[in-house]
Amino acid sequence: MIRQRKEVITMTKINVKGAVVSNDDADIYDWLGYDCVSPNMVEDVLNNSDGDVEVDIASGGGSVFAASEIYTMLKAYSGKVVVNIQGLAASAASVIAMAGDEINMSPTSQMMIHKASTVSWGNADDLTHDSKMLDVTDQSIVNAYEAKTGMDRNDILQLMSNETWMTAQDAVDKGFADNVSTGSAQPQVVNAIGTPVLSNNAISKVKNLLAKARDAKPESKVETPKNTEKKPTPSLKDQKLAILLGDEINGN
Repeated sequence: MIRQRKEVITMTKINVKGAVVSNDDADIYDWLGYDCVSPNMVEDVLNNSDGDVEVDIASGGGSVFAASEIYTMLKAYSGKVVVNIQGLAASAASVIAMAGDEINMSPTSQMMIHKASTVSWGNADDLTHDSKMLDVTDQSIVNAYEAKTGMDRNDILQLMSNETWMTAQDAVDKGFADNVSTGSAQPQVVNAIGTPVLSNNAISKVKNLLAKARDAKPESKVETPKNTEKKPTPSLKDQKLAILLGDEINGN
């Protein structure tokens, strides 16, 4: 009797969890203890993989430009790309999902697509420019959805304009996913689109703080008189909270 050996195929794992951010901002999210994914993170995994890859997604989205870069890298990858939507694939994260050769959704997962948005300031010319930029961005997003679903572009734009939420079965029926998975793995629980996306102001504050920490020279120890009250230095946790609350980091 000849026994055949079963070959176990392992796939390289890529986690798309938390905010989709630029390479420059990834360190800030990591410093604050937030999950995130950046193009460099995905590129590092792909460069060290010589087989198929599995992309697990539970993200409320983030930067459309970072998502576009990740989508492009996954589409260009020579191996098979299997996408598993575990909790939520919303906004920019749904664009990344479209790169999968096979897209599986947990029965309890959701997908959300909508039009791009930004914060504008300035005169009428500035706002007109930003409006045109958003229109172009929407068309680029439609390219990813159209390539996967085969739907009419105007129909996709209408779904985006409506901010369409889809259950796993809805996504399969519309062509945004291939299968509703029936595996025993527990999906990640997420709350709506609660992925924290930091403001540019908060990120700038963190970058300034980190720069000061790198440039700071060790201070010589000075004996403090017993009767002299020494002002406490705010803890790292307090400094982080100050950033998130929008307060100035000045030790007060």
